[in-house]
Amino acid sequence: MLFEEIDEAIRAIREKTPQKPQIAIILGTGLGGLAEDIEDKIGIPYSEIPHFPTPTVETHAGRLVLGKISGKDVVAMEGRIHYYEGYSMEEVTFPTRVMRALGAQILIVSTAAGGMNPQYARGDIVIIEDHINLMGANPLIGPNDERLGPRYPDMVEPYDRPLIELTDKVALEQAVKAHKGVYVAVAGPNLETRAEYRFLREIGADVVGMSTVPEVLVAVHGGFRTLGLAIVTDMCLPDALQPANIEQIIAVAEEAEPKLTRLVKEVIARI
Repeated sequence: MLFEEIDEAIRAIREKTPQKPQIAIILGTGLGGLAEDIEDKIGIPYSEIPHFPTPTVETHAGRLVLGKISGKDVVAMEGRIHYYEGYSMEEVTFPTRVMRALGAQILIVSTAAGGMNPQYARGDIVIIEDHINLMGANPLIGPNDERLGPRYPDMVEPYDRPLIELTDKVALEQAVKAHKGVYVAVAGPNLETRAEYRFLREIGADVVGMSTVPEVLVAVHGGFRTLGLAIVTDMCLPDALQPANIEQIIAVAEEAEPKLTRLVKEVIARI
């Protein structure tokens, strides 16, 4: 059933453009501006693509954009789907499956995240080296379709090492402060308690968010090479914790967006 739904979505997209993208991009909270830099683009509302869920979160536009960045054919999700919106894991990751079926081989996923590593600061970029899944769910649960990927995908390196090294090098050249760290995914939508932040830090996480991991699990399953990038939008230090300000979180993400855009464009140019 899933394979057939993906095929329906592909046919609908192909009716609007024959483009076969090399690179897929998922744009997270406050990071949709990269879509504005896509050249020769065509935007398709999710509502016009069969089986695509529609985002309900502010700043997530809900369009699939195809075009070129740095001379490469790309497809970008302008707005992602979150598990906490009430969608199933299969629905959350359906667009990732579709972008893979369109022909993309590399996935760049961006997200806003809370910083738990005291060496980080608001607006810093984190290149995700690894992750911890505490969402209590997994998009790969259920019958496996070998046409989409193997039953037991290996997660020894969910984030592609050469892409991490390339991004780190580009960040250094551009004087962009970029850390390498571990992302932990929780279900949300509430933010964490002081005790939970302490726990997450103690188990090895540097940043925390409510997305990314489901898409990366499906990306590994489907054979993507994946690069994960997080913007630290707020500091989650238990002994200095302040009430969350969602407007400020979005503002920090938007302020940091131009440097992330420059970084991603140069990385794409060198792939």
